Amino acid sequence: MINMAGKKVLITGGSRGIGAACVKIFAQSKAEVAFTYNKSGADAKKLAESFSSLIKIKSYKVDLNISKEIIETAEEIISDFDGIDILINNAGVWKYGMVDEMSLEEWEETIRINLTSAFLFSKTLIPLMKNKRFGKIINISSTAGQRGEPFYSHYASSKGGIISFTKSLAAELGEFNINVNCVAPGWVITDMSAGVFEDSIYKEKVRNEIPIKRIADAEDIAGPVLFLASDLARHINGEILNVNGGSILCG
Repeated sequence: MINMAGKKVLITGGSRGIGAACVKIFAQSKAEVAFTYNKSGADAKKLAESFSSLIKIKSYKVDLNISKEIIETAEEIISDFDGIDILINNAGVWKYGMVDEMSLEEWEETIRINLTSAFLFSKTLIPLMKNKRFGKIINISSTAGQRGEPFYSHYASSKGGIISFTKSLAAELGEFNINVNCVAPGWVITDMSAGVFEDSIYKEKVRNEIPIKRIADAEDIAGPVLFLASDLARHINGEILNVNGGSILCG
């Protein structure tokens, strides 16, 4: 296991799915962990309690639709943890929407939660990272952000934005010893995809289209995130790490 003792990490959307897997693996690696949630208070409490005897860990409720709330929460976390070394922008939503029937409100909600929140958390933490001359930012994108996704154009656009945001920050912040990278999962078995995979025939179709013949679980994504946050990845900057079993082969 990579040892992250002495490092402080903030994981957005950390109560379930990929975020919860990231909370677990960073806690197991001995990092101090702050994570956000919105509606899954019981899950967040249980997750924090499971590691509270081992490391400093705390959950924070925040509505990512509200910019002021994001900034205030980030500032509270900075105060509680005396800074943050690693930011993982994971929180997101994935909602069906035909483009000609989608409302402006539906479009903007996805962009706010998936993309704008990453900007606001990053903007708030980056000055501290610059002063310390150290930081890691790992953004969670998706294969949808690389190739598009029909009926989820707002989601794909937000995740494509995350990729461009990653590359832009990597070029801008590298001189301050701040590495910015991105993990782009394909299909992952989480609460978000549970409804789709209730169709066992479709689930089997998805599995068979993946060269290694399995659908990822959340832990398959958390491992690469931990790697990018570690010193093993100190010379990786602006990279989009695809974690999809070979289903989408893009550079």
